[in-house]
Amino acid sequence: MQTYLETPSECFSDLKDYPFSPHYISVGEFKIHYVDEGPKNAKETVLLLHGEPSWSYLYRKMIPPLSEKGYRVIAPDLIGFGKSDKPIDLNTYTYKNHVDWLKNLIAGLDLRNITLFCQDWGGLLGLRVVAEMDSRFARICAANTFLPTGDIAPKEDFLKWLRFSQEVSKLPVGKIIQNGCVSKLSSEIIRAYDSPYPDESYKAGARKFPTLVPISPDNPETERNRQAWIFYKNFRKPFITMFSDSDPITKGGDVFFRRTIPGAKGQKHTVIQGAGHFLQEEKGELLAELLSEFIQNNP
Repeated sequence: MQTYLETPSECFSDLKDYPFSPHYISVGEFKIHYVDEGPKNAKETVLLLHGEPSWSYLYRKMIPPLSEKGYRVIAPDLIGFGKSDKPIDLNTYTYKNHVDWLKNLIAGLDLRNITLFCQDWGGLLGLRVVAEMDSRFARICAANTFLPTGDIAPKEDFLKWLRFSQEVSKLPVGKIIQNGCVSKLSSEIIRAYDSPYPDESYKAGARKFPTLVPISPDNPETERNRQAWIFYKNFRKPFITMFSDSDPITKGGDVFFRRTIPGAKGQKHTVIQGAGHFLQEEKGELLAELLSEFIQNNP
């Protein structure tokens, strides 16, 4: 019996500014799609992790300038998103499974000397992956993300989003991206964010993600995230934050990272002006420039 859906390829035809060739790797019974640009033998690898409910399309403005500088740039679609397989059973989507799928991707591609750029769930997952595969990573850039343990009460903005995501009859992915931006997106771009989801049956992963955030101490992933924080309190590799000025959900989280992580001391942290939650959509070229600068300044 089919346990997952595959978005028909025609759904992705003629996407604006997304000319990248598709690549796939199996992680257990599912396939992850990823963009792989730049030289395969590059000394530096940049791993770009998206969150909820976006996909690698979010990184289309960052991928070319980074690959043109000679970095190998990997931008996967998380399982349930983009061009990756979309399990039908909601119970397949667990925090741990997402972490393991990413670990399998990294090991399967044998990625090393990685600079991680992570936003939203890309951070909840990516920061865990680094803690469990430390030797493969060289640097981290955290953008509009966090690593919750449930020991601090969530913001009301997040609780509103959680309720909305579970109660709305049709999850309006493109409109959610628009609502997370300061600037107005064209209908063409909104349609591109909607393209992986021909109907609601394809949105199981997007539906599930908000419920997986550890917002109470009894969450099954709370203890693993606490262990990750012990790791980060001793993390001395370069760590930088690039949070935006107009994201109500993660605003202020950059301060916590900077104060807690030794590797963040002395780095050139940035507040990205004029951007909302999906800052890659609004300020992608600037982020790529700052990320390249971060890599060059921390050889």
